[in-house]
Amino acid sequence: MHCLELDRHSPTERPVGANSGTQNWRELLFLHWTMPPAALRDLIPAQVELDLWDGLAYVGVVPFRMEKIRPSWLPGAFAMDFLEVNLRTYVHFNGRPGVWFFSLEASSWLAVQAARAGWSLPYHHATMSTSREGANIRYASIRRHGAAVLTCDYEIRDELGASVPGTLDHFLLERYLLVSERRGAILEGQVHHTPYVAHRVNVQTLSQSIIVAGGMPRVSEAPVCAHFSPGVDVEVFGPYPVG
Repeated sequence: MHCLELDRHSPTERPVGANSGTQNWRELLFLHWTMPPAALRDLIPAQVELDLWDGLAYVGVVPFRMEKIRPSWLPGAFAMDFLEVNLRTYVHFNGRPGVWFFSLEASSWLAVQAARAGWSLPYHHATMSTSREGANIRYASIRRHGAAVLTCDYEIRDELGASVPGTLDHFLLERYLLVSERRGAILEGQVHHTPYVAHRVNVQTLSQSIIVAGGMPRVSEAPVCAHFSPGVDVEVFGPYPVG
């Protein structure tokens, strides 16, 4: 079973004090596949544990729009908008569950440089586009100087609402901690936002090489879980060294 002993509540609470920045995440598509834990173990630091559900790891590909991205010291007029795709799995460190990113694609070169320097995250510059007609969304990403590609057409279906704690949907969607590594030290960042309002999704076409580019085995074309959320407004805290 999944790790019920982990503290899955306190990461959802807003940290005390001023935030490090704010972001708006819009039109998020969550695509998930199962993966044997052994396929991921060597891809994350030894001191970070995989967070499993019924003995399996989950790998997610999440394309979305980033809007009004700015650190707290930057005036709102200079905030950035760009597209992003992240490749992630779920981990825990010091009893706190979070997300580990294998790679992140962004359409903004400046955002890539800032995130690599400030958060020690493996961002890559990519050519990206998205369009929407009613409930149908198309998303495309091609990494510059690399083989990571994503193209996806999907239809937003009925609303599920906020996911219930203890369910697989909640395990996959409601993640508020980011774990990364800088020169051997583990860093933790935290985000705060309202719970995602999830929708069912009909994935019409999907082609991706992001997972293989991240060093993992090839997965089936169809994800085992797919969700959509219109988005959330986010406060960002950290990153801070932990452990």
